[in-house]
Amino acid sequence: MILFKKTGDLHKWLDGQRKKRKKIGFVPTMGALHKGHISLIESSSKSNQVTVCSIFVNPTQFNDPKDYEKYPVTIEKDIELLENAGCDVLFMPSVTEMYPEGLGLPMHYDLGYLETILEGKFRPGHFQGVCVVVHKLLEKVLPDNLYLGQKDYQQCMVITKLVDLIGLKNEITINICPTLREPDGLAMSSRNIRLKEDERKKAVAIFQSLRFIRDNLKKGDLSVLKHEANSLLTKNGFKTDYIEIAGANDLSLVNEWDGKIKLVAVAAAFLNEVRLIDNMLLN
Repeated sequence: MILFKKTGDLHKWLDGQRKKRKKIGFVPTMGALHKGHISLIESSSKSNQVTVCSIFVNPTQFNDPKDYEKYPVTIEKDIELLENAGCDVLFMPSVTEMYPEGLGLPMHYDLGYLETILEGKFRPGHFQGVCVVVHKLLEKVLPDNLYLGQKDYQQCMVITKLVDLIGLKNEITINICPTLREPDGLAMSSRNIRLKEDERKKAVAIFQSLRFIRDNLKKGDLSVLKHEANSLLTKNGFKTDYIEIAGANDLSLVNEWDGKIKLVAVAAAFLNEVRLIDNMLLN
C-alpha cells in the first residue's frame, strides 16, 4: 500500500494508473476503521484495479467542537487493517492540505429538503461541511466508483445529490453498501470506541428500537409506533434527537402510511456523551 499526504503526488500516481486504463475505486473515511469500512475496501477491490482510501477527520462537518476534539484517532491500527484488506493507496492529508485558504466554506451546496430534516435539522451546517470535503476529495481522486456505507443513510443521499450538483453524475458510480453489525445488532461505528462497558451493553437498544418499528409496522397512523420506539430508547438511558419513519427514496417524513411506499426507520440518540445513529429498511 502506498501512502500519500500531498495532493500533487497522489494526482501524479493516479494519472499513471488511468493511462494504463485501470479503474479506480474510492472509500472516503475519517479513520478509526472497523469491519464496516473494510467491507467497503473489499467491495472496491472486487470491481476496480486500484482502491484508494482516504483518512481525514474533517473539522468543517462538526457543529460541536468538542465532538471534533474527541473523535477517535487510531492511525497505526487503521494502516494495518487497510494493508491486510489489500487497499492500494491511502491518502492522508493534513488540514492545511485540504483547506489551504482556511476553514471557511467556499460555496453553498443547494441540498434542498435534505438539509432541513433529521441530521440536517439537529446538526446545522453538518452537511455543508460534508459536501465541501467530499467535493475536494472527489476532485483529488477522480474515481470511477465511490463506496459509501448505508449506516449513514441521509449522508448517502446528500453525497448522491452532491455528485449531481458538481456535474460528476455521469463520471462516478455511487455504490451504497449494507450496514455491518455486531453480533447483538449494534451498527459498527467509529464512535463505538468511545462507549464505556456499561454503555456498550445499553447501546444495542437503538437497533432494537428500529427492529421494533419494523416488526410492528401497519398501514395507517404511525405516531404511536414511533412513540413506543422512542420510549424503548429512553428506558435504556438514551436522549433521543429523533426516531422517525421516512420514505426510503427521498426521506420525506411519513406519519400516515398507505401500506405501499417503501419506508426506512432512522434514529439518532445520545448515550451520555456519545451520539449514535442507525437506520433500517422496513418493507
